Amino acid sequence: MNRRTFIGSGIAASTLLASAKSWANLAASSAADGDRRVSPIGLQLYTVRSMMKTDFAGTLAKVAAVGYKEVEMAGYFAHPAKEVRAMLDQNGLTSPSSHIDYKIIEEFLPAAIERAHIMGQTFLICPSIDDTQRKEPDGYKRAAELFNRAGGECQKAGIQFGYHNHTAEFTPSEALGATLPYDYLLQNTDPKLVCMEMDLCWITVAGQDPVNYFAKYPGRFPLVHVKDWQGQGGTTADEAKRMRNVGQGSIDFKRIFAQSPQAGIKHYIVENDAAKTIDDIQVSYKYLKDLRF
Repeated sequence: MNRRTFIGSGIAASTLLASAKSWANLAASSAADGDRRVSPIGLQLYTVRSMMKTDFAGTLAKVAAVGYKEVEMAGYFAHPAKEVRAMLDQNGLTSPSSHIDYKIIEEFLPAAIERAHIMGQTFLICPSIDDTQRKEPDGYKRAAELFNRAGGECQKAGIQFGYHNHTAEFTPSEALGATLPYDYLLQNTDPKLVCMEMDLCWITVAGQDPVNYFAKYPGRFPLVHVKDWQGQGGTTADEAKRMRNVGQGSIDFKRIFAQSPQAGIKHYIVENDAAKTIDDIQVSYKYLKDLRF
């Protein structure tokens, strides 16, 4: 299912602007003892979207029973925010973030902010830019401008706005003079207003190294999507056969997470677009719970 169709229904300035050198020093000292842990471990509920459709409350209870403490929303399935918040509270879950469609950001951002307040969320994340807009000469320019405006509105409301990548952001754009769209968005959005939720799988599939981005843009990545992939390369069309539960693919999460202080990571959010059962999220949770870096 297309994520946009599915969803349709403060980071301190000092942290965001810290120097690469100070972040690198912190990362080195933190990684030296080899006992840094992934915490908190969250789940993007798009992972269990099929179960959420048929048993919303029951699925949240199962997610909590696995051990997850945080969930990122990707649709509310017609449930009012107050009702969903009550379900989360009942299961000892919190929701730090929600994905909201680009169109909602353009037309209904105040409503999204109001819902975020009810949910206790501190991040609102745009999950993608429409493929048609990507191809337009000023498509990314308009996106960057929108994100800065949205970031300003969110900041006034005590919320951080952010953007989530797929693979398209790492294909050179003719409209941008062969610049990578991801670089363009990082360079043309205000770091105080717009953070990045880096999808560690898709950036790796696209042939880029997350660690290089952490070093170049320290503190810009307070959230990451943690999902795994078998082998090198591929496209989003291969997810059914190449995506893996975390720890069962080829991505070296230990190496990536060793740079968490430099990146500014505060939330580690498991996602598996091809997951089928609760067993899948259990495998990912156990791997991350046991990981030391």
